[in-house]
Amino acid sequence: MSEFNLPQSVTAFAPASVGNVAVGFDLLGHAIDGPGDQVTVRRAAPGSGMSIRAIRGADAALPDKPTENTAGRALLALCVALDLPDDFEIEIDKGIPLASGLGGSAASAVAAVVAANRLLSLDWPPERLYPYALAGEAVASGAAHGDNVGPQLLGGLVLATADRLLPIPVPGNLYAVAVHPDHRVNTRDARRCLETPFELGVIVRQSSNLALVLEGCHRGDFELIRAGLNDVMVEPRRAALIPGFLAVKHAALQADALGASISGAGPTVFAWFDSLAGATAAGADMVEAFTSAGKTARAHVTPVAARGARVISSK
Repeated sequence: MSEFNLPQSVTAFAPASVGNVAVGFDLLGHAIDGPGDQVTVRRAAPGSGMSIRAIRGADAALPDKPTENTAGRALLALCVALDLPDDFEIEIDKGIPLASGLGGSAASAVAAVVAANRLLSLDWPPERLYPYALAGEAVASGAAHGDNVGPQLLGGLVLATADRLLPIPVPGNLYAVAVHPDHRVNTRDARRCLETPFELGVIVRQSSNLALVLEGCHRGDFELIRAGLNDVMVEPRRAALIPGFLAVKHAALQADALGASISGAGPTVFAWFDSLAGATAAGADMVEAFTSAGKTARAHVTPVAARGARVISSK
């Protein structure tokens, strides 16, 4: 593509995601067919540097300095890698609530690099964009972990290590419900709960559960998934941060969930089901449980194999 045919402005969408998926702390996540963030990246005058021109839809103030914003930091990391001037304008439309456990900070970073990929005609696969989105997400969480970035880039269920993205096949009728209450849990605060070392036996049990879930997904075996989808490591320490958590989880399990736990750092609670009808019905019960705890909540029902980030406008 010639310089004259390059787009001047590109907008990309990145979906919300369920992080950790109970058994894969900082490693496992899946996309959600529902809310997401949109980021527009626009060429700016040579020498003007990078700027964040607008942040819309956020329910609290977000940094508008590129080095302190996840979208800005991700794009800066990409510019450094390409040895390009950072002459870009960024606009962010937040569709994911802040501190919700739905991967909002990661989504802005992912949407930024996906937009830049098209704007610069790089045509890179999602895996190659991964380290730059990861660098952006780390600004918000204080750590580089791909359990949200990975599935937001690829879609579906993804195992994300420091330098690899591995899509995990799932049964076509595997559904999730993610129930988000009107409550906020800061990721950094949630991580402080985990500073005390875990006993070896707990780590072994959690590793066993992760193996069961991954093998169950590969085989399409719901009973293996059910046997493993239980967080014995992180959830016990974070449950108290979420009003009504135990009642909400109980509501999901009573509705025959394969498993239920905290999405990311919370307060969103997710559950997996072997049918759309099951996920939909349980979502209503989980919302009611949050209501009983004094929190309004909203349920997002989604296939686990939900679509990842994509360009929605180029001009």
